[in-house]
Amino acid sequence: MSTLSEVDLDAQTVTKAYARWAPFYDFVFGAVFERGRQAAIAAAERIGGHILEVGVGTGMCLPLYSKKCQISGVDLSEPMLRKAQERVRELGLTNVEGLWVMDAERLSFPDNSFDAVVAQHVISTAPNPEAVLDELARVLKPGGEIVLISRVGADAGVRRTFEHWFQPAARKLGWRSEFLFERYSRWTAKHPGMHLLERRAVPPFGHFNLIRFGKDGGAGSGYASEIRAAG
Repeated sequence: MSTLSEVDLDAQTVTKAYARWAPFYDFVFGAVFERGRQAAIAAAERIGGHILEVGVGTGMCLPLYSKKCQISGVDLSEPMLRKAQERVRELGLTNVEGLWVMDAERLSFPDNSFDAVVAQHVISTAPNPEAVLDELARVLKPGGEIVLISRVGADAGVRRTFEHWFQPAARKLGWRSEFLFERYSRWTAKHPGMHLLERRAVPPFGHFNLIRFGKDGGAGSGYASEIRAAG
């Protein structure tokens, strides 16, 4: 039987939730997630080149990237993305190559397109987190990195109890309160071409992790077939 943490979201719920968040998302979450954003950007910039931001939202990260990096961004929420597009125009961010409304479970980019893929607070909000991870790996170039900021649930204790109790309310907000790191471990075990490089807590409250996965440099274009077969 599936648990609440594994089957509790759908694309319509998430889209509606983030359309509601769009007008005041920056105000509510801007300062709260600032250090996590900085950590993710620093990790991606160590790779450099062409970077994809999945779940770019209102584009808060876009001005923080070095001009030496070429940035593409996608988001499921059109209202959120309109704010990102306005930010690009107002700040003259010439290194942003494009922003598109796109489902992270079905990215329209070719295999091996990006040197780094960044997804902040995305995986635990997706209806099918493993499908999103498959797509991030597919569009990542061999030798590249996936950089995540992700909520990671407690394995036990009071916080675990609270997360389970709060999950029905969290679903209405468009995210999961329950999301164990075990899901990342299971996904990695199915895809030997991907390797966990780093996992460390980032603010706020230590409930979120910076997680980095590397893609084998020798996988080549055949890695997409491996991803689909394993899925």
